[in-house]
Amino acid sequence: MKKILFSIFILSFSFFSFLIAEEIQGDAEEGAKLFKKNCTACHSMDLEKQMIGPALSNVTEKRSREWLHKWIINNKSLRESGDKDAIAIYKEYGNLEMNLFPQLSNKQIDDILFFIQNPNSIKKKEKIESHEINRESEIEEKQFLTKLIVFCFSILSLILLWTLYRIQLLTKLLSETKDPIFDKKDFLIKILYNKILGKKKIRWRFLFCFVGFLFLLGIYGIWNSLMKIDVNKGYKPVQPIYFSHKIHSEINGIDCQYCHSSAKYGKVSGIPSANICMNCHITIDEYKGDYLEKGKNRDEYNQEIQKIYHSVGWNPETRKYSKKTHPIQWIRIHNMPDFVYFDHSQHVINGEKMIKKLKKVNLVCNACHGDVQKMDQVEMSNDFTMEWCISCHRNIEIDINNQYYKKYFSNDIKKENKITVDMVGGTECAKCHY
Repeated sequence: MKKILFSIFILSFSFFSFLIAEEIQGDAEEGAKLFKKNCTACHSMDLEKQMIGPALSNVTEKRSREWLHKWIINNKSLRESGDKDAIAIYKEYGNLEMNLFPQLSNKQIDDILFFIQNPNSIKKKEKIESHEINRESEIEEKQFLTKLIVFCFSILSLILLWTLYRIQLLTKLLSETKDPIFDKKDFLIKILYNKILGKKKIRWRFLFCFVGFLFLLGIYGIWNSLMKIDVNKGYKPVQPIYFSHKIHSEINGIDCQYCHSSAKYGKVSGIPSANICMNCHITIDEYKGDYLEKGKNRDEYNQEIQKIYHSVGWNPETRKYSKKTHPIQWIRIHNMPDFVYFDHSQHVINGEKMIKKLKKVNLVCNACHGDVQKMDQVEMSNDFTMEWCISCHRNIEIDINNQYYKKYFSNDIKKENKITVDMVGGTECAKCHY
Protein backbone atom coordinates (compact mmCIF):
# COMPACT_ATOMS: atom_id res chain seq x y z
CA MET A 1 0.00 0.00 0.00
CA LYS A 2 2.87 2.35 0.86
CA LYS A 3 4.56 1.65 -2.48
CA ILE A 4 1.32 2.36 -4.34
CA LEU A 5 0.76 5.63 -2.47
CA PHE A 6 4.40 6.66 -3.03
CA SER A 7 4.07 5.96 -6.76
CA ILE A 8 0.88 7.99 -6.94
CA PHE A 9 2.61 10.86 -5.11
CA ILE A 10 5.57 10.81 -7.50
CA LEU A 11 3.32 10.75 -10.55
CA SER A 12 1.15 13.54 -9.15
CA PHE A 13 4.20 15.68 -8.35
CA SER A 14 5.67 15.10 -11.82
CA PHE A 15 2.35 15.94 -13.46
CA PHE A 16 2.01 19.07 -11.31
CA SER A 17 5.56 20.15 -12.20
CA PHE A 18 4.79 19.52 -15.86
CA LEU A 19 1.69 21.71 -15.62
CA ILE A 20 3.71 24.51 -14.00
CA ALA A 21 6.31 24.34 -16.77
CA GLU A 22 3.82 24.08 -19.60
CA GLU A 23 1.48 26.85 -18.53
CA ILE A 24 4.15 29.49 -19.26
CA GLN A 25 3.93 30.58 -22.88
CA GLY A 26 5.84 33.42 -24.50
CA ASP A 27 8.41 34.58 -27.04
CA ALA A 28 11.86 33.17 -26.19
CA GLU A 29 13.69 35.64 -28.46
CA GLU A 30 11.98 38.66 -26.91
CA GLY A 31 12.50 37.13 -23.47
CA ALA A 32 16.25 36.83 -24.11
CA LYS A 33 16.39 40.54 -25.02
CA LEU A 34 14.47 41.51 -21.87
CA PHE A 35 16.64 39.23 -19.74
CA LYS A 36 19.82 40.73 -21.17
CA LYS A 37 18.53 44.25 -20.55
CA ASN A 38 17.09 43.82 -17.06
CA CYS A 39 18.59 40.74 -15.42
CA THR A 40 22.23 40.26 -16.44
CA ALA A 41 23.53 42.67 -13.79
CA CYS A 42 22.90 39.88 -11.24
CA HIS A 43 22.15 36.69 -13.19
CA SER A 44 24.26 34.75 -15.69
CA MET A 45 23.02 34.61 -19.26
CA ASP A 46 23.80 30.89 -19.49
CA LEU A 47 21.36 30.34 -16.57
CA GLU A 48 23.44 27.58 -14.98
CA LYS A 49 26.02 29.74 -13.26
CA GLN A 50 25.48 31.47 -9.93
CA MET A 51 26.49 35.12 -9.90
CA ILE A 52 25.22 37.83 -7.53
CA GLY A 53 21.85 36.13 -7.82
CA PRO A 54 21.07 32.42 -8.13
CA ALA A 55 21.28 30.27 -11.26
CA LEU A 56 17.88 30.33 -12.94
CA SER A 57 18.01 27.23 -15.14
CA ASN A 58 15.21 25.29 -13.32
CA VAL A 59 13.35 28.13 -11.63
CA THR A 60 10.18 27.61 -13.71
CA GLU A 61 9.97 24.05 -12.39
CA LYS A 62 10.61 24.98 -8.76
CA ARG A 63 8.19 27.92 -8.60
CA SER A 64 4.74 28.57 -9.97
CA ARG A 65 4.11 31.20 -12.64
CA GLU A 66 1.99 33.26 -10.23
CA TRP A 67 4.72 33.28 -7.56
CA LEU A 68 7.42 34.22 -10.08
CA HIS A 69 5.31 37.11 -11.38
CA LYS A 70 4.87 38.46 -7.84
CA TRP A 71 8.57 38.02 -7.08
CA ILE A 72 9.80 39.77 -10.22
CA ILE A 73 7.37 42.71 -10.05
CA ASN A 74 7.78 43.44 -6.33
CA ASN A 75 9.77 40.93 -4.27
CA LYS A 76 9.77 43.30 -1.30
CA SER A 77 5.98 43.27 -1.12
CA LEU A 78 6.03 39.48 -1.38
CA ARG A 79 8.40 39.23 1.59
CA GLU A 80 6.33 41.65 3.65
CA SER A 81 3.27 39.46 3.01
CA GLY A 82 5.04 36.69 4.97
CA ASP A 83 5.87 34.39 2.05
CA LYS A 84 8.34 31.86 3.49
CA ASP A 85 10.11 31.10 0.20
CA ALA A 86 10.66 34.79 -0.52
CA ILE A 87 12.07 35.39 2.96
CA ALA A 88 14.31 32.30 2.72
CA ILE A 89 15.82 33.44 -0.63
CA TYR A 90 16.37 36.94 0.78
CA LYS A 91 18.29 35.54 3.78
CA GLU A 92 20.23 33.00 1.67
CA TYR A 93 21.75 35.76 -0.46
CA GLY A 94 22.88 38.00 2.40
CA ASN A 95 19.78 40.20 2.65
CA LEU A 96 20.50 41.69 -0.79
CA GLU A 97 17.33 43.12 -2.27
CA MET A 98 16.51 42.25 -5.85
CA ASN A 99 15.52 45.19 -8.05
CA LEU A 100 11.81 45.83 -8.47
CA PHE A 101 10.36 45.65 -11.99
CA PRO A 102 6.85 47.15 -11.86
CA GLN A 103 7.33 48.45 -15.41
CA LEU A 104 7.30 44.93 -16.86
CA SER A 105 3.96 43.67 -18.14
CA ASN A 106 2.69 40.14 -17.55
CA LYS A 107 3.48 39.27 -21.16
CA GLN A 108 7.07 40.52 -20.82
CA ILE A 109 7.57 38.48 -17.65
CA ASP A 110 6.14 35.42 -19.44
CA ASP A 111 8.60 36.02 -22.27
CA ILE A 112 11.50 36.08 -19.79
CA LEU A 113 10.28 32.92 -18.03
CA PHE A 114 9.72 31.19 -21.38
CA PHE A 115 13.33 32.03 -22.35
CA ILE A 116 14.55 30.60 -19.02
CA GLN A 117 12.48 27.49 -19.68
CA ASN A 118 13.68 27.13 -23.32
CA PRO A 119 17.19 28.63 -23.61
CA ASN A 120 18.32 26.13 -26.24
CA SER A 121 15.95 27.55 -28.86
CA ILE A 122 17.79 30.89 -28.70
CA LYS A 123 21.21 29.24 -28.80
CA LYS A 124 20.26 27.28 -31.93
CA LYS A 125 18.99 30.43 -33.64
CA GLU A 126 22.13 32.37 -32.70
CA LYS A 127 24.30 29.57 -34.10
CA ILE A 128 22.35 29.58 -37.37
CA GLU A 129 22.59 33.40 -37.66
CA SER A 130 26.32 33.47 -36.84
CA HIS A 131 26.91 30.63 -39.30
CA GLU A 132 25.10 32.61 -42.00
CA ILE A 133 27.12 35.73 -41.19
CA ASN A 134 30.39 33.81 -41.36
CA ARG A 135 29.31 32.13 -44.59
CA GLU A 136 28.41 35.45 -46.22
CA SER A 137 31.71 37.01 -45.18
CA GLU A 138 33.62 33.99 -46.55
CA ILE A 139 31.75 34.21 -49.88
CA GLU A 140 32.49 37.95 -50.13
CA GLU A 141 36.17 37.37 -49.36
CA LYS A 142 36.41 34.60 -51.97
CA GLN A 143 34.72 36.77 -54.60
CA PHE A 144 37.06 39.67 -53.81
CA LEU A 145 40.15 37.45 -54.00
CA THR A 146 38.97 35.97 -57.31
CA LYS A 147 38.45 39.44 -58.80
CA LEU A 148 41.83 40.60 -57.47
CA ILE A 149 43.64 37.60 -58.96
CA VAL A 150 41.93 38.05 -62.35
CA PHE A 151 42.76 41.77 -62.34
CA CYS A 152 46.43 41.14 -61.46
CA PHE A 153 46.78 38.49 -64.16
CA SER A 154 45.20 40.83 -66.72
CA ILE A 155 47.64 43.64 -65.89
CA LEU A 156 50.56 41.22 -65.92
CA SER A 157 49.49 39.84 -69.31
CA LEU A 158 49.28 43.34 -70.82
CA ILE A 159 52.73 44.22 -69.48
CA LEU A 160 54.22 41.01 -70.90
CA LEU A 161 52.61 41.55 -74.31
CA TRP A 162 53.87 45.14 -74.47
CA THR A 163 57.37 44.03 -73.42
CA LEU A 164 57.47 41.29 -76.06
CA TYR A 165 56.34 43.75 -78.72
CA ARG A 166 59.07 46.22 -77.80
CA ILE A 167 61.70 43.49 -77.78
CA GLN A 168 60.61 42.44 -81.25
CA LEU A 169 60.96 45.99 -82.57
CA LEU A 170 64.35 46.43 -80.92
CA THR A 171 65.58 43.19 -82.44
CA LYS A 172 64.55 44.37 -85.91
CA LEU A 173 66.31 47.72 -85.52
CA LEU A 174 69.55 46.10 -84.39
CA SER A 175 69.51 43.59 -87.22
CA GLU A 176 69.07 46.28 -89.91
CA THR A 177 71.79 48.39 -91.56
CA LYS A 178 72.47 52.05 -90.83
CA ASP A 179 69.30 52.92 -92.69
CA PRO A 180 66.76 50.51 -91.24
CA ILE A 181 63.83 49.35 -93.29
CA PHE A 182 60.54 49.46 -91.41
CA ASP A 183 57.43 47.48 -92.06
CA LYS A 184 54.19 49.33 -92.70
CA LYS A 185 52.86 48.32 -89.31
CA ASP A 186 55.88 49.96 -87.61
CA PHE A 187 55.11 53.47 -88.90
CA LEU A 188 55.18 54.97 -85.38
CA ILE A 189 58.67 53.58 -84.76
CA LYS A 190 59.73 54.83 -88.21
CA ILE A 191 58.56 58.39 -87.45
CA LEU A 192 60.27 58.28 -84.04
CA TYR A 193 63.55 57.13 -85.61
CA ASN A 194 63.59 59.43 -88.66
CA LYS A 195 62.37 62.60 -86.89
CA ILE A 196 64.09 62.32 -83.51
CA LEU A 197 66.52 59.47 -82.87
CA GLY A 198 68.16 59.66 -86.29
CA LYS A 199 69.18 63.34 -85.89
CA LYS A 200 71.73 64.33 -83.27
CA LYS A 201 70.43 67.84 -82.42
CA ILE A 202 66.85 66.75 -82.16
CA ARG A 203 67.95 63.77 -80.12
CA TRP A 204 69.45 66.06 -77.43
CA ARG A 205 66.34 68.24 -77.39
CA PHE A 206 64.22 65.16 -76.94
CA LEU A 207 66.46 64.00 -74.09
CA PHE A 208 66.25 67.46 -72.45
CA CYS A 209 62.44 67.44 -72.68
CA PHE A 210 62.32 63.92 -71.27
CA VAL A 211 64.56 64.89 -68.32
CA GLY A 212 62.43 68.02 -67.75
CA PHE A 213 59.31 65.90 -67.71
CA LEU A 214 60.87 63.57 -65.12
CA PHE A 215 61.90 66.62 -63.05
CA LEU A 216 58.35 68.03 -63.04
CA LEU A 217 56.99 64.58 -62.22
CA GLY A 218 59.38 64.39 -59.26
CA ILE A 219 58.28 67.80 -57.97
CA TYR A 220 54.66 66.69 -58.21
CA GLY A 221 55.47 63.49 -56.30
CA ILE A 222 57.24 65.43 -53.53
CA TRP A 223 54.33 67.91 -53.28
CA ASN A 224 51.81 65.11 -53.19
CA SER A 225 53.72 63.31 -50.41
CA LEU A 226 54.01 66.55 -48.39
CA MET A 227 50.25 67.08 -48.63
CA LYS A 228 49.71 63.63 -47.14
CA ILE A 229 51.66 64.36 -43.96
CA ASP A 230 49.47 63.47 -40.96
CA VAL A 231 46.74 62.10 -43.24
CA ASN A 232 46.28 58.80 -41.48
CA LYS A 233 43.61 57.00 -43.46
CA GLY A 234 43.90 53.29 -42.69
CA TYR A 235 45.58 53.94 -39.32
CA LYS A 236 44.87 50.85 -37.20
CA PRO A 237 46.91 50.70 -33.99
CA VAL A 238 47.06 47.67 -31.70
CA GLN A 239 45.13 48.54 -28.52
CA PRO A 240 46.15 47.39 -25.00
CA ILE A 241 42.89 45.41 -24.81
CA TYR A 242 41.59 43.85 -28.01
CA PHE A 243 38.02 45.01 -28.59
CA SER A 244 35.90 43.78 -31.50
CA HIS A 245 33.19 46.26 -32.54
CA LYS A 246 31.75 43.55 -34.79
CA ILE A 247 31.01 41.29 -31.80
CA HIS A 248 29.71 44.05 -29.54
CA SER A 249 27.94 46.38 -31.96
CA GLU A 250 26.80 44.28 -34.92
CA ILE A 251 26.27 40.80 -33.45
CA ASN A 252 25.09 41.81 -29.95
CA GLY A 253 23.43 45.03 -31.11
CA ILE A 254 24.94 47.37 -28.49
CA ASP A 255 24.13 50.97 -29.40
CA CYS A 256 27.10 53.29 -30.10
CA GLN A 257 25.93 55.79 -27.50
CA TYR A 258 25.82 53.19 -24.74
CA CYS A 259 29.63 53.33 -24.63
CA HIS A 260 30.24 56.72 -26.31
CA SER A 261 27.62 58.50 -24.24
CA SER A 262 28.82 62.04 -24.98
CA ALA A 263 28.88 61.65 -28.79
CA LYS A 264 25.40 63.12 -29.25
CA TYR A 265 25.39 66.01 -26.78
CA GLY A 266 29.12 66.65 -26.28
CA LYS A 267 32.04 68.10 -28.21
CA VAL A 268 33.83 64.74 -28.35
CA SER A 269 32.49 61.19 -28.38
CA GLY A 270 34.55 60.21 -25.34
CA ILE A 271 36.38 57.01 -24.48
CA PRO A 272 34.23 54.75 -22.27
CA SER A 273 35.59 53.88 -18.84
CA ALA A 274 36.20 50.27 -17.83
CA ASN A 275 33.16 50.56 -15.55
CA ILE A 276 31.02 50.62 -18.70
CA CYS A 277 32.62 47.34 -19.73
CA MET A 278 31.91 45.87 -16.30
CA ASN A 279 28.18 46.57 -16.65
CA CYS A 280 28.12 43.49 -18.88
CA HIS A 281 31.35 41.66 -18.07
CA ILE A 282 30.61 41.41 -14.37
CA THR A 283 28.46 38.46 -15.47
CA ILE A 284 30.07 37.61 -18.84
CA ASP A 285 33.47 36.24 -17.80
CA GLU A 286 34.05 34.13 -20.91
CA TYR A 287 33.24 34.35 -24.60
CA LYS A 288 30.67 31.81 -25.78
CA GLY A 289 29.73 33.32 -29.12
CA ASP A 290 29.91 31.40 -32.37
CA TYR A 291 31.66 34.14 -34.33
CA LEU A 292 35.45 33.91 -34.32
CA GLU A 293 37.72 36.29 -36.16
CA LYS A 294 40.23 34.61 -38.45
CA GLY A 295 43.37 33.69 -36.53
CA LYS A 296 41.72 34.00 -33.11
CA ASN A 297 40.16 31.55 -30.69
CA ARG A 298 37.96 31.76 -27.60
CA ASP A 299 40.91 31.59 -25.21
CA GLU A 300 42.31 34.81 -26.69
CA TYR A 301 38.97 36.58 -26.23
CA ASN A 302 38.77 35.30 -22.64
CA GLN A 303 42.26 36.66 -21.92
CA GLU A 304 41.11 40.11 -23.03
CA ILE A 305 38.17 39.91 -20.58
CA GLN A 306 40.67 39.08 -17.83
CA LYS A 307 42.59 42.26 -18.76
CA ILE A 308 39.43 44.28 -18.03
CA TYR A 309 39.17 42.61 -14.61
CA HIS A 310 42.84 43.43 -13.96
CA SER A 311 42.33 47.09 -14.89
CA VAL A 312 39.41 47.60 -12.47
CA GLY A 313 40.70 45.28 -9.74
CA TRP A 314 37.88 42.74 -9.99
CA ASN A 315 38.29 39.20 -8.67
CA PRO A 316 35.84 36.93 -10.55
CA GLU A 317 36.26 34.13 -8.00
CA THR A 318 35.48 36.11 -4.85
CA ARG A 319 33.31 38.56 -6.85
CA LYS A 320 34.80 41.53 -5.05
CA TYR A 321 36.71 44.64 -6.06
CA SER A 322 40.18 45.28 -4.71
CA LYS A 323 41.67 48.75 -4.39
CA LYS A 324 44.34 48.00 -6.99
CA THR A 325 43.39 49.52 -10.34
CA HIS A 326 45.42 49.78 -13.54
CA PRO A 327 44.10 52.44 -15.99
CA ILE A 328 43.88 51.31 -19.60
CA GLN A 329 46.11 53.35 -21.92
CA TRP A 330 43.93 53.36 -25.02
CA ILE A 331 45.49 54.65 -28.25
CA ARG A 332 43.34 57.36 -29.80
CA ILE A 333 42.60 56.89 -33.51
CA HIS A 334 40.36 59.84 -34.52
CA ASN A 335 41.83 63.06 -33.19
CA MET A 336 41.56 66.56 -34.66
CA PRO A 337 44.59 68.89 -34.40
CA ASP A 338 44.57 71.47 -31.59
CA PHE A 339 43.95 74.30 -34.06
CA VAL A 340 40.71 72.72 -35.34
CA TYR A 341 37.40 73.08 -33.51
CA PHE A 342 34.96 70.24 -34.09
CA ASP A 343 31.71 69.60 -32.23
CA HIS A 344 30.07 66.17 -32.38
CA SER A 345 26.71 67.41 -31.13
CA GLN A 346 26.39 69.97 -33.93
CA HIS A 347 26.78 67.27 -36.58
CA VAL A 348 24.80 64.51 -34.84
CA ILE A 349 21.80 66.62 -33.77
CA ASN A 350 21.58 69.37 -36.40
CA GLY A 351 22.98 67.48 -39.36
CA GLU A 352 21.92 63.89 -38.72
CA LYS A 353 19.06 63.74 -41.24
CA MET A 354 20.92 65.38 -44.14
CA ILE A 355 24.23 63.63 -43.46
CA LYS A 356 22.48 60.27 -43.64
CA LYS A 357 20.82 61.33 -46.90
CA LEU A 358 24.03 62.60 -48.57
CA LYS A 359 26.31 59.78 -47.44
CA LYS A 360 23.59 57.11 -47.82
CA VAL A 361 24.13 55.57 -44.39
CA ASN A 362 21.71 54.25 -41.77
CA LEU A 363 23.79 55.53 -38.86
CA VAL A 364 25.20 59.06 -38.78
CA CYS A 365 28.43 57.77 -37.18
CA ASN A 366 29.21 55.74 -40.34
CA ALA A 367 29.39 58.89 -42.50
CA CYS A 368 32.77 59.82 -40.98
CA HIS A 369 33.98 56.70 -39.19
CA GLY A 370 32.99 54.07 -41.76
CA ASP A 371 31.19 50.81 -40.98
CA VAL A 372 32.63 50.56 -37.47
CA GLN A 373 30.02 47.97 -36.46
CA LYS A 374 31.57 45.60 -39.04
CA MET A 375 35.17 46.16 -37.89
CA ASP A 376 37.01 43.75 -35.64
CA GLN A 377 39.81 46.26 -35.17
CA VAL A 378 38.85 49.92 -35.65
CA GLU A 379 40.71 51.91 -38.28
CA MET A 380 40.50 55.43 -39.70
CA SER A 381 38.25 55.14 -42.75
CA ASN A 382 38.53 58.67 -44.21
CA ASP A 383 41.17 61.34 -44.84
CA PHE A 384 39.86 63.89 -42.30
CA THR A 385 41.59 66.67 -44.23
CA MET A 386 40.30 70.23 -44.58
CA GLU A 387 39.43 69.55 -48.24
CA TRP A 388 37.38 66.51 -47.14
CA CYS A 389 35.39 68.59 -44.64
CA ILE A 390 34.82 71.52 -47.00
CA SER A 391 33.65 69.30 -49.86
CA CYS A 392 31.02 67.87 -47.50
CA HIS A 393 29.89 71.35 -46.41
CA ARG A 394 29.55 72.43 -50.04
CA ASN A 395 27.35 69.49 -50.98
CA ILE A 396 25.20 68.81 -47.94
CA GLU A 397 21.94 70.69 -47.50
CA ILE A 398 20.76 72.03 -44.16
CA ASP A 399 17.65 70.60 -42.54
CA ILE A 400 15.18 73.49 -42.83
CA ASN A 401 12.88 71.78 -40.32
CA ASN A 402 15.58 71.72 -37.66
CA GLN A 403 14.84 74.19 -34.83
CA TYR A 404 18.41 75.57 -34.89
CA TYR A 405 18.20 76.66 -38.51
CA LYS A 406 14.64 77.92 -38.11
CA LYS A 407 15.72 80.19 -35.29
CA TYR A 408 19.04 81.55 -36.57
CA PHE A 409 18.68 81.38 -40.37
CA SER A 410 14.98 81.95 -40.96
CA ASN A 411 15.58 84.78 -43.47
CA ASP A 412 18.01 82.71 -45.54
CA ILE A 413 15.62 79.77 -45.65
CA LYS A 414 12.91 81.91 -47.21
CA LYS A 415 15.18 83.24 -49.95
CA GLU A 416 16.73 80.04 -51.29
CA ASN A 417 15.23 76.76 -52.39
CA LYS A 418 18.39 74.72 -51.83
CA ILE A 419 20.69 75.83 -49.01
CA THR A 420 23.97 74.05 -48.35
CA VAL A 421 26.07 74.39 -45.20
CA ASP A 422 28.62 76.68 -46.88
CA MET A 423 25.82 79.19 -47.64
CA VAL A 424 25.26 79.73 -43.92
CA GLY A 425 28.95 80.15 -43.07
CA GLY A 426 30.06 76.53 -43.15
CA THR A 427 33.32 77.31 -44.99
CA GLU A 428 34.32 80.46 -43.11
CA CYS A 429 37.79 80.14 -41.56
CA ALA A 430 36.70 81.27 -38.11
CA LYS A 431 34.09 78.53 -37.88
CA CYS A 432 36.81 75.94 -37.27
CA HIS A 433 39.99 77.97 -36.61
CA TYR A 434 39.86 80.50 -33.79
